[in-house]
Amino acid sequence: MPADTDAVYARAGFGAAVPCGTRPALVVVDLTRGFTEPAFPSGSDLTAEVEATNRLVEAARRGGAPVVWTVISYTPAEADGDVVAWLRKAPGMRALREGSDAVALDPRLDHRPGDPVVTKKGASAFHGSPLATLLASLHVDTAVVCGATTSGCVRATAVDAVQSGMDTLVVADACGDRARAPHDAALFDLQAKYADVVALDDAVAYLDDPFRKADR
Repeated sequence: MPADTDAVYARAGFGAAVPCGTRPALVVVDLTRGFTEPAFPSGSDLTAEVEATNRLVEAARRGGAPVVWTVISYTPAEADGDVVAWLRKAPGMRALREGSDAVALDPRLDHRPGDPVVTKKGASAFHGSPLATLLASLHVDTAVVCGATTSGCVRATAVDAVQSGMDTLVVADACGDRARAPHDAALFDLQAKYADVVALDDAVAYLDDPFRKADR
């Protein structure tokens, strides 16, 4: 970013730190094979991000925080028809068909049968899904967000988490994208306006003991 960018954003009053509550949830966005494996047209090699996410999951389980997974999946009617506006703009997403390998969670992830899985049709995990109700029922006050892609579904989910009333952390090392520039731009914008973009070790420490970190 140009040197004057930081000054412009500071003058606007952006970038304040958000508090970390005592009831976090880890929201893992769309780490399905269609995004984490480069063999799929919509994918890239997100091995490092998958490994980082498993560290977050392990910490969340130790600290008693719920782990929620999201996937994009379309029925044949949605994938082949003209009912989903996003697919007119991003037709490559039509390959994310229910029951296909592309919409399966990456097998390297520590997903367990009791974990909630939210199926979505658009970028935000909140839009048209039960995620907000689920997190409210669990009395979650802080959303810790990671996954793919940083500039798309992660960003949209983090913005909607804030708009749903939760303080939000985005774990930079556990977010991946198809290219570096949109990844960096999304994290810059999220840090400025919506969430705290945090390092993996800091997120692990928080999830491992939310009460100790609540007043950071």
